[in-house]
Amino acid sequence: MSARRVAVLGAGLMGHGIAYLFAAGGFEVSIQDPNPASLESLPARIGVICELLGTPAAEILSRLRCTAQIAAAVAEAELVIEAAPEQLALKRSIFQELERASPAQAILASNTSVIPIHAICEGLTHTNRVLGAHFWNPPHLVSLVEIVMMQEENRAAAESLLATLRVLGRHPVLVRRDIPGFIGNRLQHALKREAIALVAAGVCDAETIDEVVRFGFGARLAVLGPLEQSDLVGLDLTQQIHDLLMPDLDVTPHTHPYLQALVARGELGMKSGKGFRRWTASSAQAARDRLSGYLAQCAAASRSKG
Repeated sequence: MSARRVAVLGAGLMGHGIAYLFAAGGFEVSIQDPNPASLESLPARIGVICELLGTPAAEILSRLRCTAQIAAAVAEAELVIEAAPEQLALKRSIFQELERASPAQAILASNTSVIPIHAICEGLTHTNRVLGAHFWNPPHLVSLVEIVMMQEENRAAAESLLATLRVLGRHPVLVRRDIPGFIGNRLQHALKREAIALVAAGVCDAETIDEVVRFGFGARLAVLGPLEQSDLVGLDLTQQIHDLLMPDLDVTPHTHPYLQALVARGELGMKSGKGFRRWTASSAQAARDRLSGYLAQCAAASRSKG
C-alpha cells in the first residue's frame, strides 16, 4: 500500500465517513473544514459510526487530526481526497491551492459525484496525479468507489489508489472516460428520469414507483447486474423488448418540468415534508433507519465473508 498519510478536505456528510474509513484502516488522517462547528462535531459523528460498526472509537479518533487550513492538512499527505460541496468554482479553487501546497507526489482526488474531473482541474499544471474518487453515501457502509481517469497519464495514480482502497475493504472500479455522472449516477438518474415521467403522465403515483422497484427488479440488483441479467434471459429476448419499448421511453433532454415545478413550490422532499411523496418527521426517520439498518447488515455480512 503506497499511502499512509491521508488528508480529507471537508468534514461534512461524506468527508467524515471517508475519514473514518482511512483511520479504521490504520492511516493517519488530517481532516480539514473551514466551518468550526463541523470540526467540533466530528468526534461525535465518528463515534456514531464506530458504535454502528463495532469499532473502537478511541483508537479511530487517535488517528484523526483536525484543522481549518488546507495547507496544514495536506503538508505531509500522500493522498488527498476533496469532499467539499458540489460547487465547481469552490472545487477549482481548492485544487489550485492543492497544487501549490501538497507534496509533489501526492495523489489528489475529488469525491464529486457528477462534475467531470477535467472541469475541476482546469488550469492546473500537473493533472497526471488528479483523479475522481467517487465514494457513495454513506461511504462507511457502501463499498463502491468510482476511480475516474481523465487520460492515460492518470493510470499510475489510479492503480495506486485502486490498490489502497482494496486494502481498506472497498470495491473500487475504474472509469476510463471522464464524463458527467461517471457510471453509477448516469444509471441511477436514467431510472429517475423514467420514474418521474411515469408519475407526470399519470401512469401511477410515486408510492407505486417505489414499490415496483423495491419489490420487483430492485430485489435482484444487489446480486445480479443489469447486463448479467440480460445475458441470463438471453440477448435475443432483450433485443425484442428493446425494439418495442425503447421508442416509448422518456427522452426529455433536461430536468423534467414535473420536477422543476415541485422545486419551484418548495416541495423538496423529506426536509420540507413533501416532495414526490408526503413525509412526517417520523415517516422520514423510519425511511432513514430502514436504509441505514439494511446497509449496516450488508456491511457486516461483507466483513464476515472477508
